[in-house]
Amino acid sequence: MSRMGIEGLTSARPFIGTLPALYQEDPFTQRFTLAFDEVLAPILSTIDNIGAYLDPALTPPDFLDWLGGWVAALLDETWPIERRRAFVAQAADLHRRRGTLAGLTDHIRIFTDGDVQVIESGGAGWSQASGAALPGGGRPGLHVRVAVRRASDVDPVRLDALVAAAKPAHLGHTVEVVVAGRAPAQG
Repeated sequence: MSRMGIEGLTSARPFIGTLPALYQEDPFTQRFTLAFDEVLAPILSTIDNIGAYLDPALTPPDFLDWLGGWVAALLDETWPIERRRAFVAQAADLHRRRGTLAGLTDHIRIFTDGDVQVIESGGAGWSQASGAALPGGGRPGLHVRVAVRRASDVDPVRLDALVAAAKPAHLGHTVEVVVAGRAPAQG
């Protein structure tokens, strides 16, 4: 959607009203300033409503991708508009919690709209006995399991890229996508 050339959009502050009375009554000046009003009306309307443009819940759909770019939210054009708006609205909080288990889980949940389980291999623990077994696995890593309604709901390649970008860099990871009630498909 383009805000330029909207049929019937008028300026809230016509130029003719800013001129001395002598010019306001002149037919040529009226037509001349009307041309400026038609060109500037979409610009002035956008400026008057800038608060709505910066709110993910209110911004026009064609502006949402650009607004998402401000907070590094990579949107999938196949998502419904409500999901894209929610992702942009939560992007700053997701970046603040980036690299944490809760942040990664929320990021994947918004991206997939599925049930997310993130299993860490490592851990911390203590024991009063020396030589006790250490918690976790021998190699640090994550296993991400996502249960979705339909296989077409999630692109495993994009999900893998999302996990790679949102997890701590030193951890390896695996991704498993499961359709509710079916056998898992690993990626």
